[in-house]
Amino acid sequence: MRMARAGLNAERLTRAAAELADEVGFANVTVSALARRFGVQDASLYSHIRNVQDLKAGVAALALAELADRAAGALAGRAGKDALVAFANAYRDYANEHPGRFAAAQIELDAETAAASAARRHSEMTRAILRGYDLSEPDQTDAVRLLGSVFSGYVSLEAAGGFRHHPREADASWSRALDALDAVLRNWPPAS
Repeated sequence: MRMARAGLNAERLTRAAAELADEVGFANVTVSALARRFGVQDASLYSHIRNVQDLKAGVAALALAELADRAAGALAGRAGKDALVAFANAYRDYANEHPGRFAAAQIELDAETAAASAARRHSEMTRAILRGYDLSEPDQTDAVRLLGSVFSGYVSLEAAGGFRHHPREADASWSRALDALDAVLRNWPPAS
């Protein structure tokens, strides 16, 4: 009967786990920590989730969907460098606002999950940006990977404090990195 009072379901547990991830770090999300949040025993959660991996995959799906929605809104009506900058800023802002969820969005997912579907939305949006740069395959795939690596690497280093002791503001370096990406995409080198 305690479950009915707590009003637990898979969606509520996933959202609470996402909040917990932002507070304590994605690596520290456990079934026990989530159960404590709701004032129930660990076993009470297992009728809604299979295990901690299932819970974390749910957080990843939520994060990827939120990030895709935010990026889609930022991209609306934009093209070329304007689209690149809007997409990159949406990505960075989300990572700064939701560090635990951002970490969740980086995990490897089963191709059949809802999270994998949201990950495909990210790839499709990135490819839409790249259409403004007139890249064909396999260059387009290489460019998708380059953008993902730069965005993820930059925000991960920034979150870890990697830029704290540098004389230049992280925002200024971010802006220059986006200028550099735009220049690379406009002048993509031919295959060797």
